[in-house]
Amino acid sequence: MNLIKKLSNKHLFVFNLVFLGALFGFCAAFVTISCAKGGNVQAQEGIATPLPQEALSVAESLQTAFRSISDRVLPTVVELKTVSIRRQQVPNFNGIPWDFFFGNPNDGEGRDREFRSQGLGSGIIVRMVKGTGSKPSVYYVLTNFHVVGDANEISVALNDGTEYTAELVGKDERKDLAMVSFECKEDLPLAVLGDSDTVHVGDWAIAIGNPLGFMSSMTMGIVSAVGRTGGPAGNINDFIQTDTSINQGNSGGALVNIRGEVIGINTWIASSTGGGSMGLGFAIPINNAKRSIDEFINKGEISYGWLGVSLTDPDKDVIQAMNLTGKRGAMATQIFLGSPAEKGGIQPGDFITGLNGKEVRGTNQLTLMVGDLKPGERADFSIIRDGAERNLQIRIEARNNEVAAENSKLWPGVYVVPITDSIRQSLKLDSKIEGLYVGQVIARSPAAVVGLARQDIITGINGEKVKDLASFYKVMREKAGREIWFDVQRGESNLETPKFKR
Repeated sequence: MNLIKKLSNKHLFVFNLVFLGALFGFCAAFVTISCAKGGNVQAQEGIATPLPQEALSVAESLQTAFRSISDRVLPTVVELKTVSIRRQQVPNFNGIPWDFFFGNPNDGEGRDREFRSQGLGSGIIVRMVKGTGSKPSVYYVLTNFHVVGDANEISVALNDGTEYTAELVGKDERKDLAMVSFECKEDLPLAVLGDSDTVHVGDWAIAIGNPLGFMSSMTMGIVSAVGRTGGPAGNINDFIQTDTSINQGNSGGALVNIRGEVIGINTWIASSTGGGSMGLGFAIPINNAKRSIDEFINKGEISYGWLGVSLTDPDKDVIQAMNLTGKRGAMATQIFLGSPAEKGGIQPGDFITGLNGKEVRGTNQLTLMVGDLKPGERADFSIIRDGAERNLQIRIEARNNEVAAENSKLWPGVYVVPITDSIRQSLKLDSKIEGLYVGQVIARSPAAVVGLARQDIITGINGEKVKDLASFYKVMREKAGREIWFDVQRGESNLETPKFKR
């Protein structure tokens, strides 16, 4: 059967007709759907919701501000690379197992080996001494003590990657500050230092540095708190707290405000993840470092004012016992004999509430305030003694670390607290016993010399009974002039200590 006959077959004709109709319908549907989709896309593009121009303008203005900060501050923040070298003797086993286990008596003490550890941090270019003739300019970089303090080799890397050899100018562990310098023939910008006393919670805070080795990084947040204390390694600063992302390598870098002014030096983070950022970063207020800049350059070290007292922040039991409820300040529990404090009239038990008209909020703040006073300067102290406010003028002296650590001159050398119910229960004391519980005796102090011990109960001073904290300090001031001794209950025994004469 030829092809024409096959196509003219009745059954095949019906099948072809149905097949062609289905194919035509499928094509028509495909074209319709495609057109519909195209129409929807065009409709969506045509009816896009416009952004509010006012809001967009504010956002773009803020973006412009951050770009300006970046352009202004990034060139003033450098990367500091350090190498610390230590030498240590290691055994020389010569590869012999016997020597490894038992040593070689003919090998002496072994050999010296050099260990090199690398460090990374940030710094801020704050000063420049212009070079003359062909001599390059000297640039001074402010950073943290813990970044460069123990380094044997220091290099500075600029924002453009150029590196220079640097040398240590000065360092100070108490404030965790240090300064390095490097020579450069190019004109480099200097950081603009702001006023950290005007910083408020909620202000913009921008951190610039080299976190984890990523050069010239900029992160943004706000000031979370001011006046934070309790920094690592006894740091005496009152820190700016920020939620700006700060990581290892940011130390020594700049914390700046929305104007691009440096308000702090990024120093440490609080973290439970082994050093990762958790939104708790702390910066040294720049005002704490301004005087240090000049002293580093001129003298290579920071000089501190010295008052000569040992301070504590009283707990609620002490506050209640001394009638200090609602008061803020720091308590002088010990006085250095011959110190400015003793010469000026401060005595153990005095509660210091102000310095030169500024409120004292606690021991760390007072320590910082006194340290910033210049030796020879006269300062006005406000104190509370026996419930009455007094004013004393004291001539500040230069701090000498050796003198400040001389416990033999710390008067009286004992920390006492009121006897609480928990102390009575712990020591099984009779409810009728009155006096003061000895919490700590300072080694080599007068109290230690006469034999006071921790957990003693002091019931009298120089034959005068003391029943509470207020009477303890009152009797000490009025009865213990040139000599002192104590009446003590120790266990089941009542003792009288020897006399200490000064």
